[in-house]
Amino acid sequence: MKASQPIQVIQRMARLLDALGNCEGDASLKYLCADTGLHPSTAHRILASLVAEGFVERTEAGEYRLGRKLAELGSRVASGLDLREAARDIMERLRDRFGESVNLTVREGDQVVYVERAIPNRMMRVEQVIGSRAPLHVTAVGKLMLARDDEAAVDAYIRNTGLPGLTPNTFTDPRRLKEELRRIAEQGYALDNEEAELGVGCIGALVHDARGEVVAGLSVSAPMERRREEWIPVLCEAARELSGRLGYRPRE
Repeated sequence: MKASQPIQVIQRMARLLDALGNCEGDASLKYLCADTGLHPSTAHRILASLVAEGFVERTEAGEYRLGRKLAELGSRVASGLDLREAARDIMERLRDRFGESVNLTVREGDQVVYVERAIPNRMMRVEQVIGSRAPLHVTAVGKLMLARDDEAAVDAYIRNTGLPGLTPNTFTDPRRLKEELRRIAEQGYALDNEEAELGVGCIGALVHDARGEVVAGLSVSAPMERRREEWIPVLCEAARELSGRLGYRPRE
């Protein structure tokens, strides 16, 4: 049985949507035609139909951007994804690149919960048990999550937990913790410098869903003498990749 022939107008529509998705900011008709190779009259006609159906929006300046309807559909697809399944190959890639343990955590109240891991095949390694928990303020990802809360919520966390110290490096003073939270909120990643366990250091980055909400965190854990700052941009890019799989599109 012969495979059905592709429908030309759908192929052209897909090319236009891909071009819009790859464009940073709004796109002119001229840009879209150059990117897709379509004739202006053809591109304009398809774009007009996409605008009418809500898949594309046209600005007052006559330029184009992806429409809300696509975001809604993407959100429905992303909501059906299993977070751990979506993260697994990314985590394994990080494990192989760093040679260290990579963790996926989610927030439950005042704690982070380890829900997936990728561990290296080496004797000396940091290994978190799936299902184990830790207070937010002692982990890299937990501090990032706490840093997104407003001041009242942070104060409530401090009252509720009492900021228990797991090591001499744990932030147990509210003032110092708030300073740390302000710093990591600005830089977009966080470090755990032997704050949960002596001899162990972590780097953490956040994962967002299609609504822009924080749904998880990726982290790499290693003995302090093996942790490297050059891992930071690699981990942050991996967190952005996972967020993209979940439908997240950062605002311009």
